[in-house]
Amino acid sequence: MIDKPYQWTSFQAVNKIKSAIRHRYDLKKFKIGHAGTLDPLATGVLLVCVGKATKRIDELQAGEKVYTGTMVLGATTPCFDLERPIDHYYPYEHITMDAIQSVLPQFLGDVDQVPPIFSAVKIGGQRAYSYAREAKEGEEIPSPTPKKIHIASFEITDFRPGTTAPSEPLENNIIADNTPTHHLYEHPLGTVPTHLPQLDFRIRCGKGTYIRSIARDLGLSLESGAFLSKLRREQVGEHTINQAIQLDQVDSFLNQ
Repeated sequence: MIDKPYQWTSFQAVNKIKSAIRHRYDLKKFKIGHAGTLDPLATGVLLVCVGKATKRIDELQAGEKVYTGTMVLGATTPCFDLERPIDHYYPYEHITMDAIQSVLPQFLGDVDQVPPIFSAVKIGGQRAYSYAREAKEGEEIPSPTPKKIHIASFEITDFRPGTTAPSEPLENNIIADNTPTHHLYEHPLGTVPTHLPQLDFRIRCGKGTYIRSIARDLGLSLESGAFLSKLRREQVGEHTINQAIQLDQVDSFLNQ
C-alpha cells in the first residue's frame, strides 16, 4: 500500500513499483495491479496487489472509502477539478454554512450520480475522457449514464466564506504561475482565485463514487458552481493512510 503522489497516475505508480520488484527479485513476468484508481491530482491510499494477491482486487476495491479534501464554490471547471482551468464563474455571496448544511442530506444514502466526462467510465465502448479530450470547441459531448452509489457520511470540517470579487474582470482561462515546467501528468493546471469561498470536507462512501461529481452537484444544489481543488484518500476498507509507504520508500521496503 502506497501513498500515491500528487500528479502521478495510478498506472504510473504501479509501473514504478513493478520496475522496483523486477529489479529486486530479477523477475521478468509477474502479475501486478491496483485496487481502486485515484485521479492524478489526488493523493492517498493506493492498494497495489502482486502475484496471487491480484485475485483479491475486486474484493479490496469494494471496501468503503474515506476521502478528505477541499471544494471551491462560485466557479466550475470542465473536469470538476484543477486538471483544467476555470471556465465559468457564478454568484456565491448567498452561500453560508447554514445553506451548505441544509443541502447535505440529499447527498446521503443511495443516490444516482452522473460520472464526470473526464473519467474512465465507458460510453458506447469508449472511455469518456476520450470524448472530452478529442471534442472540438462547441461540439456536443455524450453524457455518462448515471450510476447508483452510496454515501455514508458527508461532513463539512471547515468553511471559508468568499470575499468581494476583484474589480477587474476575471479571465476564465487562468494558469497557475507556479505550475511545474515538467511533471508526469502532462495537462494544464488551473488555479484557485483567492476571493472564492472554499470548504473542507470528509466523505465516507462506497465503490464507484466520484468526489468530483459530488462537488459539481453541491454547486448546483447551492444555485452556484463548485469544483474540487484538493483530494486525499485516507482509507480503503481496513487499510488507512497511516499504514502506507511513500513511493520513494519502495526499494527500501523490498530490501527488508
